[in-house]
Amino acid sequence: MKRLAIIGGVLALIAVGGFLLYQRYWYYLPGIVGNLRDPVAAYHDVTWAQGPAEAPAGERPPNIIVIVADDLGFNDITFNGGGLAGGQVRTPNIDAIAQQGVSIDQGYAANATCSPSRAAIMSGRYPSRFGFEFTATPQAFSRYLSHGGRDALHQPIFHEERVAQMPAEQDMGMPASETTIAEVMQGQGYHTIHIGKWHLGEAPSMRPEAQGFDESLGFMAGAAMFLPPNDPDTVNAQLPFDPIDRFIWANLPYAIQWNGGQRFRPRGYLTDYFADEASRAIEANRNRPFFMYLAFNAPHTPLQATRADYEALSSIPDHTERVYAAMIVSLDRAIGRVMQTLRDQGLDENTIVIFTSDNGGAWYVGLPDLNRPYRGWKATFFEGGIRTPFFARWPGHIAAGSHIRGPATHMDIFTTAAAAAGAPTQPQSDGVNLLPYLTGQQNGVLQRRLFWRSGPYRVVRDGDWKLQVSETPDRVWLFDLANDPTEQHDLSAQQPERVAAMRAMIEAQNANLPPPLWPALLEGPVRIDVPLNTPWSEDQEYVYWSN
Repeated sequence: MKRLAIIGGVLALIAVGGFLLYQRYWYYLPGIVGNLRDPVAAYHDVTWAQGPAEAPAGERPPNIIVIVADDLGFNDITFNGGGLAGGQVRTPNIDAIAQQGVSIDQGYAANATCSPSRAAIMSGRYPSRFGFEFTATPQAFSRYLSHGGRDALHQPIFHEERVAQMPAEQDMGMPASETTIAEVMQGQGYHTIHIGKWHLGEAPSMRPEAQGFDESLGFMAGAAMFLPPNDPDTVNAQLPFDPIDRFIWANLPYAIQWNGGQRFRPRGYLTDYFADEASRAIEANRNRPFFMYLAFNAPHTPLQATRADYEALSSIPDHTERVYAAMIVSLDRAIGRVMQTLRDQGLDENTIVIFTSDNGGAWYVGLPDLNRPYRGWKATFFEGGIRTPFFARWPGHIAAGSHIRGPATHMDIFTTAAAAAGAPTQPQSDGVNLLPYLTGQQNGVLQRRLFWRSGPYRVVRDGDWKLQVSETPDRVWLFDLANDPTEQHDLSAQQPERVAAMRAMIEAQNANLPPPLWPALLEGPVRIDVPLNTPWSEDQEYVYWSN
């Protein structure tokens, strides 16, 4: 009996210990399950499909490369008057796209988070038109984030009642019924290439190779490791104050896929690897028109830099800022590598290069100046969350150093690229063909009305007036961007009639939209003027972001 009691006690201790370990570390399970279900193979080369041995005679349509950074802050690039660490970190290659082409000074993301913005780039439509309202995230991720911020004045809200409505994670993406820019390009005889981040669904019908891309190299989820955390060539900066970061480090693989095959380890630092492969793909297609969607995952978390880039920035004392700055250096170098390949292959003058970011810099990184001079972050519709670099370069067609006031948006990339390829007008597009403005055939301000929405948080820009309507907290902000581009002075109390008229615009825009493809499980507070690692105070303005 005594022996049985001892055995029972040991088993009870094991059970209690296991339960406690599960309670503490359960959020590691998605990564463990994913690696068991889809193991990561060793590195192997990929072979890009080779175009013709010789270029066809006569004129051919321009190649088009769309380069998208991930969570790039407006102030991260020196062309915008910024640069990290007080301007110490230069971005000459990104700057050169604008200096040798055009800057759209009021360039906007279609949404303030990853997936919907990318859906807008791919489709040329407001993603809410087909229910793509929220970023695709695992349920476990949303559930874990709901436990964060316990020292905050305002707590996250997890909607348990909506869990039953959630589709499988792989089915959270852009419907196959949407016509993508890659499909339009294929119809015009272009070879289409995706490299980098996708984040538009993992189901077979939603993957790049099913959405118009002839070849695809990258990862399907919202982020990836740049190097294994224990690699001797990497310097890591983890953010202990951020539950998003903790989940990422627990679950992200260092892995990519080639044309939907088994995941495998890339070669070296991921930003450099994507640039190398983009260069190889350009070389393979130098004799035929190609469309390339090059979606870097930098500087999105996890914050990882190469040791060489980190050590070259010894003048930056803060470790996190130094790692982040080193990631910007590598991103700029990677873009320079791609641009040099175009020159080496004699394709420079017949290639349109468009550069942007999916949204503004993230509040959860903990660096205060990423979007300066604008207020707001990723996951807000203040200018800092949606104002992005928007550059285009096409030598001989776009005048070097030119500027367009805008406003322009991600949807315009679809419409502009389609027009450059000679495709018929796409009647379903919400975008504007910017080519006449880019090439100087048309001048003036683009007169348009733009909308943004995430759950009950909705925004309209009408001319230079911008109205933000929030349900949690229940308030509105009205700004005159012509005189107040950084949104310092809320005029809603002084102009109730304008507020009412612009509310009516939002209601009309949303009247016939379908419900979201999946519900928002989580609503979380995001402060407008300070990053996540700043202590809360009563006077800080905030919004609740639905996802």
